[in-house]
Amino acid sequence: MTNFFRITLLSLFLYTGLSYSQNNAKFRVVLDAGHGGNDFGATYHGYVEKNNALNVVLKVGKILEADPGSQVIYTRKTDVFIPLDERADIANKSKADIFVSIHCNANKNQVASGTETYVMGVTRNASNLEVAKKENEVVTMEKDYKIKYDGYDPNSPESVIGMTVIQEEYLDQSIELAAGIQEGFEDGLGRKSRGVKQAGFLVLRKIYMPRVLIEMGFVSNKEEGAFLSSDEGQEQIAQAIAKAILDYKKEYFVPGTEEYVPVERKQTPEKEVIQKVDSPKIKEVKNDNEKGVVFKIQISASAKKMELIPSNFNGLNSISTEDDGKIIKYFYGNTNKYAEAKKLLEEAKEKGYTSAFIAAYKNGQKLSIQEALR
Repeated sequence: MTNFFRITLLSLFLYTGLSYSQNNAKFRVVLDAGHGGNDFGATYHGYVEKNNALNVVLKVGKILEADPGSQVIYTRKTDVFIPLDERADIANKSKADIFVSIHCNANKNQVASGTETYVMGVTRNASNLEVAKKENEVVTMEKDYKIKYDGYDPNSPESVIGMTVIQEEYLDQSIELAAGIQEGFEDGLGRKSRGVKQAGFLVLRKIYMPRVLIEMGFVSNKEEGAFLSSDEGQEQIAQAIAKAILDYKKEYFVPGTEEYVPVERKQTPEKEVIQKVDSPKIKEVKNDNEKGVVFKIQISASAKKMELIPSNFNGLNSISTEDDGKIIKYFYGNTNKYAEAKKLLEEAKEKGYTSAFIAAYKNGQKLSIQEALR
């Protein structure tokens, strides 16, 4: 086992860090244009990834800046090289609500096409590993990169697989944001969607907020590369990304409150993480027929269906689910009183679901917290 793998596994149990609350008056978005400066990224047929990424980021930023409730922070606004750890520092110091990194894909098979959005995660999928490996190779341009990135070796698949996620509490919201972006590409622009995926990207590794990495398409594909490099194509892509971000903001962000406050994971003994006990099945709570406004606590989201037993939910009972055919959402409790919902939220967080948040429904239809409170 490499030192890198040992360090990342150990950090899963020992990392505590400093917690913070966004509690922002405005919804803060960090936009990260991949590559830059002497790092060109993928280049095919005269199409250059770093240029396309920057152009789209600036267009997304312009749209978001027109929204009075949003604030944009850029990791770069010009053609300069920014180390990956510095991009993470920019995001964390800004105490932003989300981080969006924008890239272009490439493949030796120049027929490959389509969009995909990644969330941070561990994978053994060969194609996902290859994408992460290519994006991570930029670290070799940084001095002492093996020290800065815990012995990371871009030529070693084990290094990518060993990037255990230490901020798992942001995964659910990251998936929600990524799914919205892919839906916008597919339904809004009619582009081929390769789906929401997980992989170990260094640029996402130490960012403590929901974060995604977008591969807008393949510059190695002549037709798609031309679209990605055109002003019209970049404008369409920017519109789709900005819309997904604003939709996410509308659904999850409550200005000036702590209802959506990611904090660092509390130290958890390893034996508690792996403990499995046999438990009776949970009586599933159905909320779709509830009248009026109902508040529920979303505790997780997964593509895999979990058996409804308390041991699968850290001992929580009163679990309900929502399946849209792509992702299954799991909720704890339900109440028509917002004050009671906040108590349920605290209970969920005490059980280890530190990324849990309040979701609101009216007559079975989801709505924003702002609308529910009104």
